[in-house]
Amino acid sequence: MIKDIELLKSKALDLLKKLISTPSFSSEEDKTANAIEDWFKSFDIPFKREKNNVYVFNKYFDAAKPTLLLNSHHDTVKPNSAYTKDPFLPHIEDGKLYGLGSNDAGGALVSLIATFTHFYAEKDLNHNIVLVASAEEETSGPNGLNSMLKIIPHIDVAIVGEPTLMDLAIAEKGLVIFDAEVAGTPSHAAHPNNDNAIYNTIEVLEWFKNYTFEKHSEVLGAVKLTVTQISAGSQHNVVPAKVDLVIDVRVNDCYSNKEIADLLSKEAPCKLTARSLRLNSSAIAKDHLLVQSGIALGRKTYGSPTLSDQAALSCQSLKIGPGDSTRSHSADEFIYVEEVEDGIDIYIKILKGFLS
Repeated sequence: MIKDIELLKSKALDLLKKLISTPSFSSEEDKTANAIEDWFKSFDIPFKREKNNVYVFNKYFDAAKPTLLLNSHHDTVKPNSAYTKDPFLPHIEDGKLYGLGSNDAGGALVSLIATFTHFYAEKDLNHNIVLVASAEEETSGPNGLNSMLKIIPHIDVAIVGEPTLMDLAIAEKGLVIFDAEVAGTPSHAAHPNNDNAIYNTIEVLEWFKNYTFEKHSEVLGAVKLTVTQISAGSQHNVVPAKVDLVIDVRVNDCYSNKEIADLLSKEAPCKLTARSLRLNSSAIAKDHLLVQSGIALGRKTYGSPTLSDQAALSCQSLKIGPGDSTRSHSADEFIYVEEVEDGIDIYIKILKGFLS
């Protein structure tokens, strides 16, 4: 056990600055993976790497024990045009560490890495610990955490590090994107047409606007359906044959994504095609010892509307991390230094309550 927590905090902040200064857009994370490897080398902790995913096992890993996964990601989105600060220049102002990926999810990642390092050589834990610093989370790409599940041992429970103000996200909405097509009869704009696809779309849009799903989740609330894109036509004098829509559905824990797809395909007044059904909702029981360990520290529970790598997991999982989700993907992204330091303390205390 690394007992010098202040040393871990200092080194975690140094690592976070290194990650910020190293561009790591999804599928281009090779150099941040190198930086994470350097951390484990500095503590003489053996590590493995699969593409841009770096993973480690606690020293006394025992296949007879259940396994806890610690996971967060080191890829980022691209900086938006509203940045006024250099997104790759980590610097501290008024207690805020600025830089792309500082909040989403660098703060959570380095805090989990420090926490793993603290417990690495601890004997007699009731769970094994596997940490995966994963790639391609922002794009749900094929070479991220989902690709690691066939490589690492079976996972019984997981902590996924994302900015939650260190509160306990005990459920997370899933996601299904649908491509919808509203049909009509193409024609010259000068001639009568009682089957104009654009006019037909008015009724379809009203249907989606008013549609509700019956099952309401105590933690995640209602399923949220939103029309987010519309496209039709190429010339001013031609009535198009169809209108294309994109439907974004955020799924609560009362439905599987397949159930949502079956319901909408049966009832919607237009043709629907789901792009993918793999990003299901996630949850962990409120009475799970991992959650109870956090509640005992005064942390609140809630349901998260945003998607994370939890969607790749089939086990119970808890989302928790330093930082604030509302800062993610924003211009001049930052995380408070104190949030990272407190995050390490809280992670360690939660795991002490769970692993002993």
